[in-house]
Amino acid sequence: MDRVETEQRDEPQTDFIYCHRAVTEVLKFGSCQFNSGHKVLFLIIPGNPGVVGFYKTFMRTLHRKLGYHHPVWAVSHAGHCVPPDSMDMVEDASSAAGYDVFGLDGQIEHKLAFLRRHVPRDTRLVLLGHSIGCYIILDMMKRNPELNILKSIMLFPTIERMAQTPQGKVMTPVLCGLRYVAYLPLFLLSLLPEALKAGLIRLALGGICSLDHTVVQPTVGLLSGDCAANAMYMGGQEMKKVLERDDLTIKKNLGKDFPHGDFRLCENGFRHAFVLDAGREVAQMVSEWISVDFRT
Repeated sequence: MDRVETEQRDEPQTDFIYCHRAVTEVLKFGSCQFNSGHKVLFLIIPGNPGVVGFYKTFMRTLHRKLGYHHPVWAVSHAGHCVPPDSMDMVEDASSAAGYDVFGLDGQIEHKLAFLRRHVPRDTRLVLLGHSIGCYIILDMMKRNPELNILKSIMLFPTIERMAQTPQGKVMTPVLCGLRYVAYLPLFLLSLLPEALKAGLIRLALGGICSLDHTVVQPTVGLLSGDCAANAMYMGGQEMKKVLERDDLTIKKNLGKDFPHGDFRLCENGFRHAFVLDAGREVAQMVSEWISVDFRT
């Protein structure tokens, strides 16, 4: 494979669509149009914030490690992206409000709606969840047992008792009680020039020695105001709703009782938000896990 062809395959496509009545960003490495001829799709369900641009390095590395044979897509959470000028945050404000699409339950239905509308039913899915994305995957399996899931990989899963974790104890009062107080500074930040926002983000993340600079621009988009507000609203619901682990769904899909199964403790020192500085390394790790199933 020559250099030009490799560079072309390493360039993603970004689509903005309305899904479940809300604007959605889809980042695609590999085949951008799906048909029944495709056999396997790797689909990333992100954490919160559900900004697909954070996963670009991870996706590019995984796509390369798969020999460019299988498309790797990521679907944003509803409302966690800046819509292009031709689109609004919601397709129809009156109907979207009734669906609570920006809440946790709405985000789960949003992912199921994406699969129904944009992925052929005979496509075998490899679902890769990160953080709350793992909880979403479990609930997707519960709501639609007929999903054609070949494998699910859960990275740094948050699937139980989120409010009781050390970070949860700090964030719960902020997200559930003081969320509206944060809206004013977010609004003021959104008024700053893009270059200044990017500079502030680089300054805030300056302590990360191996920072992946591809995350800077998606973070600038997150500070648009509405995106951050939607992420905080979803986060507040996570603290209230992610309580007991769904052992029944785990057993049904794993075939074993928790904690029996393929569970691995990260011994590499990767942070929970691995996309900030270890997207390439985590993708390499995932490719090694699945190499037996996807030898090319």
